Amino acid sequence: MYCPQTAENSAPLFDYRRWKSELPDLAKQYASNKPLPHLLIRGFLDDDLATAVAEEFPGAGSQAWIQYKHPNERKLGLVRREKFPARLGEIVDELNSPRFVSWLSQLTGISGLVADPSMEGGGLHQSTRGGYLNLHTDFSHHHHRRDWKRRINLILYLNPGWQAGWGGEIEFWDAGMRSCLVKYPPTLNHALIFNTDERYFHGFPEPVSCPDSQSRKSLALYYYTVEKDARNAPRSTNYRSRPADGLGKSTLIWLDKQAVDLYSRAKTRFGFSDEFASKVLGLISGKK
Repeated sequence: MYCPQTAENSAPLFDYRRWKSELPDLAKQYASNKPLPHLLIRGFLDDDLATAVAEEFPGAGSQAWIQYKHPNERKLGLVRREKFPARLGEIVDELNSPRFVSWLSQLTGISGLVADPSMEGGGLHQSTRGGYLNLHTDFSHHHHRRDWKRRINLILYLNPGWQAGWGGEIEFWDAGMRSCLVKYPPTLNHALIFNTDERYFHGFPEPVSCPDSQSRKSLALYYYTVEKDARNAPRSTNYRSRPADGLGKSTLIWLDKQAVDLYSRAKTRFGFSDEFASKVLGLISGKK
């Protein structure tokens, strides 16, 4: 059973002693994994802590969720730290701490990483039955800090009892979009860390088929480097169709990608938030 931290019990939420001792081997694996540098870490947190965090994950019915519902994705998002349950918030704070970011820099070989406390585009994600995220490469720069270049994604999965038949595996495809090279299920307490790359596409394009009582849950955190020339080459999320998607679906994916690009540019220029977009999408879908 997980015991919350107290003055007498002040062990960090991330086991630095364990993971620092394994860091040299993990860094080698990270650099050598294909198709891009990445690493799946099983047992990322203490198992009891991960279970406790999963149990407090907000239900899909909460009004706090942002609605990401358009042709290229169907999921919910929550970035407002003050809306997080207590232990989830503590995990976010730990994984955004200088100590963890230093460990992450050593793992990935990227110096100067900075965390994003605003969790722009990240935070809690949830996909109910039928949810999906089409294959894509990620936006390249923070929308509100234009000299922040996105470098690393960390996704912590929080799905106890997830069944293989429900789908939801994150897929990594080759640069030519010919085939999926590797995929990982969203298993509880597995963390996937990978480079943000404009060449290799990832996502879970097949709709999840979990029961209505379940959902695909994760915590996503993004890390950046500060680069003075980064503002010269922003790139929005680049969705791509699969070879078997067909002309109609491929066209819809492309058209929606153009709309996302326009929104991203407006968001950067005028400071729009995803909560604003969620309200618009909610009105369109008949939600209040």
